[in-house]
Amino acid sequence: MKRCDIFYCSLFVLMILVGFGGGPKQVRVPDSLRVTEPIVVDHPKKQAVFTPVFVAPPFLGTSYIGFKEALAFKESRGDYFTINALGYMGKYQFGHGTLELLGVNNTRDFLFDPELQEKAFYTNLSRNKWILRKDLKRFVGKRIAGVHVTESGVLAAAHLAGPGNVKKFLRSYGAKDVSDEFGTSIMEYMRKFSGYDVSHIPSVRNPRI
Repeated sequence: MKRCDIFYCSLFVLMILVGFGGGPKQVRVPDSLRVTEPIVVDHPKKQAVFTPVFVAPPFLGTSYIGFKEALAFKESRGDYFTINALGYMGKYQFGHGTLELLGVNNTRDFLFDPELQEKAFYTNLSRNKWILRKDLKRFVGKRIAGVHVTESGVLAAAHLAGPGNVKKFLRSYGAKDVSDEFGTSIMEYMRKFSGYDVSHIPSVRNPRI
C-alpha cells in the first residue's frame, strides 16, 4: 500500500471517531435526585448499635467526686432523669419521704433539675452524718462481719437503707443486716464504697435545701 493511501485511511478513521464523539458524554441529573443538604441517617431506635462486654463507672479517684459518681453509677448508671420500678428518682434514686425531709416537695421539679439533685445528695449526706455521728466515732477503723468500716462506706450504706438500719447493723456487729428490694445489702455497700474521702462533709442536724 502506498504511503498516500495509508495517510488517507488514517485520516478517514480519525474523522469517524471525532464524529461519534470519543469523549465521555455529560448526563444531567434530574432536580428531584439532586442532594442539596446533608442527609441524616438514623439507626432503628430499638436496635442496639453495639453490645458492651461490661460497663464500669469512670475511675475518679477516692475524693468526694469519685465517691458520689461511683454511688450514682451503682444507683442509676448516673442518669438524672430516670425513675425505677419502685418510684425512686434521679441520679441518686431518692424516695419521696427522704426528699420531704430535705425540703423538696415538688418531685417533678426535682427530677428535671440536676443541680437540685446534687444539692439533695450532699444535704442528705450531712443529715446522715449527724444521725450516725456517735457510730462513726465508735466503729470507723474496726472490722464488722469481715468488712473494714470506713466513713464513706457507712454513709453509702445509709443512703441505701437509711441511717436507722445502719445503726442496727453496726451495733449488732453485722447480725442485723438488711437488703433493699433488689437484694443489695448494707454489708455490700459498706464494702463497695469503702475508703473514699468524705471528711469535708459537715455533720448537720435537720439540714434543709
